[in-house]
Amino acid sequence: MIVQVGNGEADKYHSMNFIGSGVVFHVPSFFSELRELEEKGLTAVHDRILVSDRVNVLLDLHMAVDGLEERELGDAAIGTTRRGIGPCYQTSRARTGIKLTDVFHPDLFEQKVRRLADGYQKRFGELFEYDIKAELARFDEYRETLKKYVVDGVSFMRSAQQSDTKIVIEGANALMLDVDYGSYPFVTSSSTTLAGIIGGLTLNPKNITETVGVVKAYTTRVGAGAFKTEDTEEIGTKLQEIGREWGTSTGRRRRCGCNSINYYTSLNLTKLDVLDTFETIKIAIAYKIDGEELDSYPADLDILNRAEVVYHEMPGWQKPTTNARTYYDLPKAARDYVEYIEKFVGVKIKYIGTGPDREAMIQRS
Repeated sequence: MIVQVGNGEADKYHSMNFIGSGVVFHVPSFFSELRELEEKGLTAVHDRILVSDRVNVLLDLHMAVDGLEERELGDAAIGTTRRGIGPCYQTSRARTGIKLTDVFHPDLFEQKVRRLADGYQKRFGELFEYDIKAELARFDEYRETLKKYVVDGVSFMRSAQQSDTKIVIEGANALMLDVDYGSYPFVTSSSTTLAGIIGGLTLNPKNITETVGVVKAYTTRVGAGAFKTEDTEEIGTKLQEIGREWGTSTGRRRRCGCNSINYYTSLNLTKLDVLDTFETIKIAIAYKIDGEELDSYPADLDILNRAEVVYHEMPGWQKPTTNARTYYDLPKAARDYVEYIEKFVGVKIKYIGTGPDREAMIQRS
């Protein structure tokens, strides 16, 4: 979770970014991304980001294990990014993980890393390829540099909330990847719901004024798992190409399907323009078995595999929406699509994305 803390218009270019306690934290990637931001001309990036001392540290060890666990699963592989996220959360929940605060105690840090490495060596034998000396040496270099970024996460968030500071929170992933409510086991290893944000940041739920669900105008996912509305032929390929649907971290093509919306205070419907050339828009509105609709998305994947998708079809608009700057600049059929979604899910669509540019966004009152 990334938090931006500032006090309105005067601070919009000087907000403080905070990486909350509920995530896993890969130190080399952190420094690499800061360098990339500097190279793009963003000044003072090192003075505008902090990280909680309670995050779990993701090691190269976890990455090595991630690949081996996927190999173990064979045909049942989850389709992870192989970035070590799952194994890092595993060690966290098994109470053998490494917190960022541990990094500043060299002997304790080394002891914990060696204990983890020994355990995986026993499990995987020669398949476990991991250079523990190189990892420990890297952290000897990181230790002093990291100090300026690390804060007590609980104290930081308490202070920000008590001072009535404006806070914007960005959560990663989506409901269907939530470890409890997603298409388990083809999910990520953390809570991607509003509850995960509250717990991961020690956020007072009474302070939340708006929850915006960011959703595409069509549904995609990366990796394996049940995806009943997926189209693997012409329509799915067209969505991939027009929408540039491939994973940010892995480059894998995203699997493309129809529409699925979750409940929020308001919605940001992105990539409406990707649908500009489609003759017909199909919206998945329910699942049914033997002619009877299911009450909700099932936890039992066998039921899901046997279920039939119920679609609502609408005519496409077949006109460009990229230059639309107000809601009524959109073609009538595009507005009908937006309004059908609003009525179906009972949530206002406040923002509509009509292209990749920052300006390509319609905001409705």
